[in-house]
Amino acid sequence: MAINRAQLVKELVPGLHALFGLEYERYNNEHEDIFDTENSERAFEEEVMLSGFGEAPTKGEGAAVIYDTAQESWTSRFTHETIALAFALTEEAIEDNLYDTLSSRYTRALARSMQQTKQVKAANVLNNAFSSSYVGGDGKELCATDHPTVGGGNFANELATAADLNETSLEQSLIDISAFIDERGLKIALQGRKMIIPPALQFVAERLMASNLRTGTADNDINAVRNMGMLPEGYVVNHFLTDTDAFFIKTDAPNGFKHFERSAIKTSMEGDFDTGNARYKARERYSFGVSDPRCVFGSPGAA
Repeated sequence: MAINRAQLVKELVPGLHALFGLEYERYNNEHEDIFDTENSERAFEEEVMLSGFGEAPTKGEGAAVIYDTAQESWTSRFTHETIALAFALTEEAIEDNLYDTLSSRYTRALARSMQQTKQVKAANVLNNAFSSSYVGGDGKELCATDHPTVGGGNFANELATAADLNETSLEQSLIDISAFIDERGLKIALQGRKMIIPPALQFVAERLMASNLRTGTADNDINAVRNMGMLPEGYVVNHFLTDTDAFFIKTDAPNGFKHFERSAIKTSMEGDFDTGNARYKARERYSFGVSDPRCVFGSPGAA
């Protein structure tokens, strides 16, 4: 349905002092602090986890060497969504409006809607990180205590006991990251790079990471996390995270958070010959997801 003069009554008569409601600032591209962007030329993208070899056994004198096998483990699929929104203006509404160019005003509003939708979809990867309804290629939710491996063991990228963000839980998370194993049970040298938090935790994070000394104690101890440079990229606030207690640490795993851009945002306008209406549309295709769950460590906060 087109926006018509009945919806713009005040803009058709003299005496209006101001138009407001569409000039707010917005949180721009917070997904870039989490996801690595790549282009795509297909309807979907797939990434396959490979397993290497296990530990080498001792070979007895004169005995035959033991052969090991490598294989594909599991596949992550990124299926692109088409996101689109449009509006139309009647010819009369455009002609009779006294105060603004309707098309430019609502085109800006359209861009704002498209941008926020993208941020919500990106944040949903973490918002659903602890939900068994959203599983990855290994059949487990993004953050779990029992990710299966080809070697038969499990690894955890979630605290064994859910905890709120504090000095103890942050240090334990970093310790657990250093104990990550690969698909055959070999230890891998991963480290935390940055913490991702909702707005409710920004003051806690600042105290934990910016203080010279330990927080919440009278002891004259150094702030070990800061002194050791354990999170060199600090922390970022994502305003689209819905759990006010959950926190996440992004690691330096090489293939983790992925944003595939199939088609960049495009806007178009066309007029309808019969009605004279002007129609405006924005369209974009993309996907967000995770290949290797070792790219993140999280806690949903204390129950």
